[in-house]
Amino acid sequence: MRRPPLSEARLGRTRPSLAGARLGRMRLAVAALFFAVSGAPTPCLAQATEAPVGRILVMPFENVKRDGTIFWLGEASSILLADDLNASGLNAITRQERRQAFERLQVPASAVLTDATVIRIAQLVGAAQVIVGSLQRDADGLVVRARSLALDAGRVQADVTERGPIPDLFAIFDRIARRLAPPSARSTPAAAEAERPPMAAFENLIKGLLAGTPATAVNFLRAALTSFPRYDRARLALWDVYVEQGDHQRALAAVQSVPPASPWARRARFLAGVSQLNLKKLDDAFGTYKALADQEPTPTVLNNLGVVQFRRGGNPQSGLPTYYFDKAAQADPDDPDYFFNLGYAYWDAHDYAAAMYWLREAVRRSPADGEAHFVLGAALAASGKAAESTREKELARRLSSTYDEWAKRPAADQVPKGLERVKNNEVELPHARRIDTKIAETGQRDQQELATFYLDRARRLFQQESDREAAAELDRALYLSPYLAAGHLLLGRIHLRNGRVREAIDALKISLWSAETAEAHAALADAYVQSKEVDAARAEAGRALALDPSSSEAKRLLDMLKSP
Repeated sequence: MRRPPLSEARLGRTRPSLAGARLGRMRLAVAALFFAVSGAPTPCLAQATEAPVGRILVMPFENVKRDGTIFWLGEASSILLADDLNASGLNAITRQERRQAFERLQVPASAVLTDATVIRIAQLVGAAQVIVGSLQRDADGLVVRARSLALDAGRVQADVTERGPIPDLFAIFDRIARRLAPPSARSTPAAAEAERPPMAAFENLIKGLLAGTPATAVNFLRAALTSFPRYDRARLALWDVYVEQGDHQRALAAVQSVPPASPWARRARFLAGVSQLNLKKLDDAFGTYKALADQEPTPTVLNNLGVVQFRRGGNPQSGLPTYYFDKAAQADPDDPDYFFNLGYAYWDAHDYAAAMYWLREAVRRSPADGEAHFVLGAALAASGKAAESTREKELARRLSSTYDEWAKRPAADQVPKGLERVKNNEVELPHARRIDTKIAETGQRDQQELATFYLDRARRLFQQESDREAAAELDRALYLSPYLAAGHLLLGRIHLRNGRVREAIDALKISLWSAETAEAHAALADAYVQSKEVDAARAEAGRALALDPSSSEAKRLLDMLKSP
């Protein structure tokens, strides 16, 4: 099931940059979010009726007085309000996606977030609107304030306050949702109200989600189910806890009891398939995912079907693994995991030409994927391309010492078994890369010239501190020229400026592998300083100074790193 390589006819230029306008909107958004979070009067307050159509991120509300008796209400507010907005026909982001964004940005779930971090989380989940808020107790019970911010326009759309006794929590947030939603959506379906659990069960659910240990979480979640046996959301939360403990049998039992009529049924079946994979119940897993694919063939379901077939040995009748991986890649052409799985499956089938093609597509989308580089190197070696193979394996070793051990094995056993990638969530974060749709047709530039064009635009945007737009331009450049050293160097600087130190280190390692420069060594030394790896920082700064004795940055870093 191969598709032809991306032809040069599909590569080209995009529209002229709108960097100045975007930069202005971003700064306005930061300012507006300051007003929203701080509660200061905002000079640009609009009505909720002007809300843009798009995804809505509801952040946990701030417990203003740090009142321990209502600590659980911060998370509860986000879940309740998102549920009410979704019941009104809007598109609020789930807690599952919000957690993925926190994990990707390495933000602790309990952290007090800056305005910039909230905006980064919103961008990562593809939100057009953010809702932040606060809550505190008073003589009447609970005071809840919610503020809605449109990111693109950079303005507060609505600022609402509701009061009521804590037992009326559902009603309080229902009123908030109605006031935040546009008039056309201001009616919560009766079905949503019917699904609400007793307050005690809901409180135990939230406390289970926030629990510091698995045992405590299990106790709270079981208590929720005891008081409300039909609480399927608690069963899904139990699955998460059991999986964290490695208890896949109990995890499977937790979600198998979710009935088909439940609104959580599809997600429960998806998670059951993950458990069946972990328990090596491959025929059961195939039946689970095949039924889900027949209903709706999402990329994650298709991918996991491919994993099932890869592990149990697929055939043309039930579907080869490469068939399902290819379908997943077609459905979501921005996720590198599907391309890796496709290349890895062809490697396992000894189709090295196809393996090389798809693994190159994987590293285009994820240049710091050491596994993809190593398996690509093995496929190149099997095809007699020794020099290219050495370079790919060397890059993998630079990214992680794990691949040093792989390289020491006999050539036939260098690529381990079990590298195929399972998706544990059916709903995943939107991908930042839309390379093939961002690059328009042209016959006037070759790929290298076009990559340089995008790199130059990225440099200008970086100088304007418009990092998101600069990174998008670098995506285009690196898609066309995956080992463009200057592109990876600039990407590393962007990551470093935005606090993504490990991603910066990976990008800078690729830059140095592509072309060794004093500038890249100095930038990597700076990244190691920020990650508190002093010896590595000193070594990189020393190498930078050896390459360029006049490097002021290398001298500064070495002076700073001198032993006391």
